[in-house]
Order: sequence, then structure tokens, then C-alpha cells
Amino acid sequence: GMTVIRAEPTETQGGPAISVPGFGGLVGQSVAMRELYAVLVRLARSDLSVVFQGPTGTGKEEAARALHQCSARSQNPFVVLDCTTMPPHLASSCLFGHERGAFTDAVERRVGVFEAAHGGVLFIDELGELPIDLQPLLLRVLQRREVVPIGSTRPKPVDVRVISATNRDLRAMVNRGTFREDLYYRLAQATVWMPSLADRPDDIPLLVEHFLTQIPQSTVAARMIAQEALTTLMSRDYPGNIRELRNTVERLAKITDGPTITNDELAFERLLVSSCRRSPLDQREDGRERTVDEENLGIPIQPFKE
Repeated sequence: GMTVIRAEPTETQGGPAISVPGFGGLVGQSVAMRELYAVLVRLARSDLSVVFQGPTGTGKEEAARALHQCSARSQNPFVVLDCTTMPPHLASSCLFGHERGAFTDAVERRVGVFEAAHGGVLFIDELGELPIDLQPLLLRVLQRREVVPIGSTRPKPVDVRVISATNRDLRAMVNRGTFREDLYYRLAQATVWMPSLADRPDDIPLLVEHFLTQIPQSTVAARMIAQEALTTLMSRDYPGNIRELRNTVERLAKITDGPTITNDELAFERLLVSSCRRSPLDQREDGRERTVDEENLGIPIQPFKE
């Protein structure tokens, strides 16, 4: 018969949570992950600033949250600052806050991320995207441990542990002059490399089981996977790492008619993904790939030229 792996919920009704090898929200029992856990346990006892580096989708924010949860600051805020979504004209306000009337449209006082994270952790995501003109302002806050909201002259003390994440090579950016060296050393008191999924293939079965248990019970989805399907998943490449594997498992679970994911669903899922990646409509007459705006509006968007 067919070997099937069943994913049980991580917490049962009226019963204890099932133990999953991991650290905080991280899951895995490979050598690479056990080495990572050992590093995180020691860092959790300290208040060092940490930079998580590694490819996209490897779980850098999850590692930062795990570090926070296991530290003395765990009962205090964990505030996220995403450098890729911060509007340039509001960057100073996002960081330091502003007083009412400090500028046009400042109709009420706003607390910046440092004040919001007081006593806890400020997680700076995509650190390598931080504009060069904001870097000295951030450095000043880290050195003086105080912020001055826009429109105020009164410094406010802040007690914040800063944890950052990036998929860029910050040392190379320092050498190119696009990232301040003094800020780098202030933020990277400890640097932790996050392993890619290719470095920990033995964790895939555990991760698949974990992702299946994370699907809400109210969602119609498969909760089991056949061994042959799991073997197929383990043979695939995942450039997007954990994030891509999670999306794949959730997609498979929701397109499966029965209770068990099989190789038939994997074949169909591959067709879905490949058809979404490219179609005949994706190409213009000049050979350039069409954009979503062109597809929806019929307006050619000129490529950005540096």
C-alpha cells in the first residue's frame, strides 16, 4: 500500500502541544540548524546587536523573533521596520516620530519605531536598503540612546535592542561606500548566517509536516502527504528557500481533493506554477517582457535606465 505521513495539529484540544524540534518559531533538526540554535541560545542571554544574513526566504525575521522570545526582553515590544516600504519623505518621522503640527498633515502626535520598541526589540528588515542619508541619523540614536521627535527639542531616552536582517553583503557595501562602516560595526556586534534550504534538505519532511499543521482547521485542505510525494518534494530546488516551500505545501494542500497529497497533485501544481510564470502574452513585439501595467492598461512602461 501507499505510505502516508499524517500531520497532526501542534496543539490538540485539551492536550499538551506536540514537541517539534526547533527554537522559537524556527523548525529543523539538521546539523546546520542545531548549530544555529546553539548560537541563538547564547545570544539570547546577551543584549548584543545582531545582524542576520542569508538568502531571501531563509527565516531571518523568524530567527529574530525567536531571539526576542527567549531573551530577557520577551515581555516587551517587538517592532518591525521594513526599509523597503518606508516612504523616503516620512523616513525621519517613522524612525523618531513627530509632534502635532510639526509639518503639513501632522494632525496628531506620532510615536516613532524607537519609542514604540522601548524596552524591547527593534527589528530592521532589509537593512541593506537603508538610504545612505538616513544612516548617520540612525547611528546617532544608537550612540546616544535617545530620540528627538520632529517638531520637538526635548530628547526622549530609548532602551532598545536592535536586530537586523539583510540578504546583501554589508561588508562589500562598506567597501563600496554605500553603507557606513561605523554604523555597520554598531549594528553587527554579532553576525549570524541563516542556512539555505539546500544546506538542510533533511529538514524538508519536518517542515512539510509543520506547514500542514499550520493550515487553519476551518480551511478545506489535505492534512497528509504520501511518502512518494514527499520524496518528490525533497528532490526539488527551492530558490526561495523556506518561504517557497511553505507556499508550495499550502498550495498543494488546498488543490488536493482528498485527505492526502500525492504525486498527481505535485504534477498539477507544477503546471499551475509554470503557466503563471510565463505565457505568450508576457512578451512584447520587441522581445521585452510585458509588465502587469502593460497587460492591464495596454500602456508600455519604459524600462528604468541608470
